[in-house]
Amino acid sequence: MVGLLFVLAAVLLAIAAEIFLVLGVPAVVTKYLMYPMMPDLIIGQRLVGGVEVVTLLAIPFFIFAADLMARGRMAGQLAGLFRALVGHKRGGLGHSTVVTCMVFGAAAGSAPATVAAMGRVAFPELRRSGFSERFSLGLIASSAECALLIPPSITFVVYSWLTGTSIAALFAAGLMVGIVLGLGFMALVAFTAWREGIPGVERVTWRGRWSAFVDAFWALLMQVIILVGIFSGIFTATEAAAVSAVYAVIVEVFIFRSLSLRDVFSIARDSAVSTGVIFILLSMGALLAYFITLAGFDRTLLGIIQDNNVNWIVFMLCVNVLFLICGMFLDPNSIMVIFLPTLFPVSTALGIDPVHFGMIVTLNVCTGMITPPVGLDLAVTSATLGRPVEQVVAGIMPFIAVNLLVLALVSYVPWLSTFLPNLIF
Repeated sequence: MVGLLFVLAAVLLAIAAEIFLVLGVPAVVTKYLMYPMMPDLIIGQRLVGGVEVVTLLAIPFFIFAADLMARGRMAGQLAGLFRALVGHKRGGLGHSTVVTCMVFGAAAGSAPATVAAMGRVAFPELRRSGFSERFSLGLIASSAECALLIPPSITFVVYSWLTGTSIAALFAAGLMVGIVLGLGFMALVAFTAWREGIPGVERVTWRGRWSAFVDAFWALLMQVIILVGIFSGIFTATEAAAVSAVYAVIVEVFIFRSLSLRDVFSIARDSAVSTGVIFILLSMGALLAYFITLAGFDRTLLGIIQDNNVNWIVFMLCVNVLFLICGMFLDPNSIMVIFLPTLFPVSTALGIDPVHFGMIVTLNVCTGMITPPVGLDLAVTSATLGRPVEQVVAGIMPFIAVNLLVLALVSYVPWLSTFLPNLIF
């Protein structure tokens, strides 16, 4: 039965069918061919019940907050602050772009939203400072990946929903792993700036830096409220998402007056569309995962692994290869809802920490976001900056190499993923 599911999905993917059909059609066909006596009502129950989880309420709130910040002033103020702090160093605008994307992503929780918000701000300045167009495009697209790792993260919300792992522990681990990935990108920026002789911009005075900090205060405070609130247990991740949305409305509408109430309603409509797309995919994925579980594929896979004495190191290598290949063709949420119901029980049986496995999955998803031909961030960068996708792809290759190095490091040094959660919790 599992073979039928994957063959149907592969055929639909090959004919460029919509992803929700790639997920849903094989599940429905399997139901009628393999389980004809099963009530039809089970399809509706799984579609609705699969996403009827409080944790997933964080997704629309984070998307709404990110859209508000992108359309308002907070994104630009963060860019101005880090430009003032590190812009004078060699390749400083490249470093400030990475750090700004990390901090903005900490509020947005979404890589495409980070690309859309920061692309227009950072790209012209990167070009003026001397970075090539290809490198600038690659830097913007790849730096946004940190939004999937640095909390809060929509990807962690979905992983927690699928596996039952503590979302607070995932956020703590993601903070450390996200910083490691960001440092990797900054090392590449430093090397490129040294090789091409790219100078920094004029040093900003301490008065100017203080002014930039004051401007960005409200944007920084948002990150502090979210992280302190979650890690101290004041509110859950879902409540943190709601707080971030309300905070963004208050700051952008009533303090900065950069958005009108009409703008807020327009942004809410766009956010609702984005949320609807994600939840349709999650619903279809939940239905597909139900039939995969019903077939006992996870037990079969675990039996094969035990019969062949496969250890966690080899298993992790296979998972990385599988996710990297699938990331070339599928969006992150689809990858997780298809494979995690099968792979997570196997990883647990092999003694892999659920938080550590979550970091591996998320890093693979990050790489998939910038890997052609389907990488979502490539398309968003192209559309945002009006450049051909081929040009973005040409600039992204060095950053994919950095991703793979960090992925290998995190895969086989579990301490990087588990140290902070163990320290806090």
